[in-house]
Amino acid sequence: MREWWRDAVIYQIYPRSFQDSTGDGVGDLNGITQRLPYVASLGVDCIWLSPIFTSPQADMGYDVSDYTDIDPLFGTLADFDRMLATAHELGLKVITDQVLSHTSDKHPWFVESRKDRTNPKADWYVWADPLEDGSPPTNWHSHFGGPAWEFDAMRGQYYLHNFLSQQPDLNFHNPDVVAAILDTARFWLDRGLDGFRLDTVNYYFHDKKLRSNPPAKRAGPQVMATDLYGMQDNIHNKNQPENLAFLEQLRSLCDQYTDIMMVGEVGDMGQRSIDLMAQYTAGNGRLHMAYSFAMLGPDFSPEHFRRCIEGFQKGAPDGQPSWSFSNHDVPRHVTRWAKHAVSEDAIARLSCAMLMSFEGTIGVYQGEELGQTETVMEYHELTDLQAIRFWPGIKGRDGCRTPMVWDSTAPNAGFTTGTPWLPVKGPQVAHAVDLAEASNDGILQFYRDTIGFRKTHPCMTQGKTAWIKLPDPLLAFTRSVDDRHLTCVFNLSAEPVVLHVAGSGTLTGPQNATLDADTLTLPGNGFAFIDHADKLKLKV
Repeated sequence: MREWWRDAVIYQIYPRSFQDSTGDGVGDLNGITQRLPYVASLGVDCIWLSPIFTSPQADMGYDVSDYTDIDPLFGTLADFDRMLATAHELGLKVITDQVLSHTSDKHPWFVESRKDRTNPKADWYVWADPLEDGSPPTNWHSHFGGPAWEFDAMRGQYYLHNFLSQQPDLNFHNPDVVAAILDTARFWLDRGLDGFRLDTVNYYFHDKKLRSNPPAKRAGPQVMATDLYGMQDNIHNKNQPENLAFLEQLRSLCDQYTDIMMVGEVGDMGQRSIDLMAQYTAGNGRLHMAYSFAMLGPDFSPEHFRRCIEGFQKGAPDGQPSWSFSNHDVPRHVTRWAKHAVSEDAIARLSCAMLMSFEGTIGVYQGEELGQTETVMEYHELTDLQAIRFWPGIKGRDGCRTPMVWDSTAPNAGFTTGTPWLPVKGPQVAHAVDLAEASNDGILQFYRDTIGFRKTHPCMTQGKTAWIKLPDPLLAFTRSVDDRHLTCVFNLSAEPVVLHVAGSGTLTGPQNATLDADTLTLPGNGFAFIDHADKLKLKV
């Protein structure tokens, strides 16, 4: 039997910004439960919740202080159980973000670990002595600026933090740490959770010898004030071979349950991220699937998308990829790719059609189905510590995290009756659900139709991908199963393109194109799905 996650569309919910049920300005679990019928109406298969666990919220929940409880900001374990039961009743699977590479500095494990060098948890985090001149043990940088090491006066040592200094890294070289982490995963699986989204899945282990990183090989200048991390080839602070053994242990635990899925976030860029995706999903004993930031950046070319997909296929022919265009860490793709767009509406439709046609599992970030755009933030509105520190060189992640807009006529677009934790602004309200529901041919309906098409067409669910060589700005491939073929063609520019078609086929599903005899016309940001039984050839 084919696993549920093989062709799934996963809808990411950022709990802080989905629906507030208490009026405190922050979204919560009961708010999510209230809105689950809407999510189910999209035709998606699963929801992924960003962190909801007990946390001081220094990094919006990605600094966990208790892995087995719900932060009061979001509700209680009883609220979680109710949300999970409601989702299951609606046919939705539920996975949660598991932030295992690091904890909060308020976690009891770290509070004990920092006391001295002999306590039972002294080696649960990555501690190291200063160099002779007092410098940090290595040259590693934090993603959020400055060294990846923080000096702790209680122990007289540095501890490692790949992100904020309030997020100390666990020492996965210690088997007691591995056992404790596996116990936390078991807690949620026993509660009925359907799987995990594993944050920073390639950061669990560090180089045990604490070797410094070499400089990165770069073709152009580097803006030092905003990206020190990128000036190094980060080969010793992450991507360690020991990671594979831990993933196999975690998979072994998941396999003791029914229909569990793990998707890992590979935090790296370029070809290395695709290689890691392939490595981490190879065979049947590691991750079920992985995704990277490869499609979450500014690149919007046929060569880029083909390289990402083809690279994964070659590296892990039996692996499962997961593709998405937006999430809580990057600017929304409608804004990110605006320079390639005829209009916001056109690029939203094109990107949806393209994403839903990719072989693998698909991720949709809340509001994406509304054609939502990036919110322009003022400095005084920021909450993201990275942006506050480096403004205006880094604009931060708040712009993609602003609240979901439900009702254009209600205060704060129906998100909260209080003061929202991030502002709800006019350009975002223009995409509110009530306005989208009133349109029979808007972006929301387009997402529903395209997801439905993906689910019902056998080539979209099980078809293998064969690439068609066409010049820029055209991306084209055929997905085939048995004797059924679906050719997918996308115009990634704002200018129209005309192609000659040799062979017999018919347009099917959502489309922004015309097929007249042997001529396929794609307007700017146009796309076509062509159903055919025999071979079909395309040329400009």
